[in-house]
Amino acid sequence: MQIVRTVVWVLIIVALALFAVANWVPIDVRIWENLVLETKLPVLIAAAFLLGLLPMWLLHRTQRWRLERKVNALEASQRALVANQAETTHHATRDETFTDTARS
Repeated sequence: MQIVRTVVWVLIIVALALFAVANWVPIDVRIWENLVLETKLPVLIAAAFLLGLLPMWLLHRTQRWRLERKVNALEASQRALVANQAETTHHATRDETFTDTARS
């Protein structure tokens, strides 16, 4: 499966490199009336992609962080519950043994 993933990434990188070479033309981007940015087309496309990717990546990271905190809290709660049940079972077994010994 790793080889398939590697092949797909290599194909994507080659396609992007071919696109960049074929479209390496200067373009003017008018930001305001007096402000014009001259850049290459692939650079503009990459910047637009990254500007769109950044908010979604940040959202993903915050949701993952929040879910990891919930999972850790639930795991800690479960460990405490299991420890409490084990302690209660240990005390109940010990009390029954003590009661059985006292009756004899």
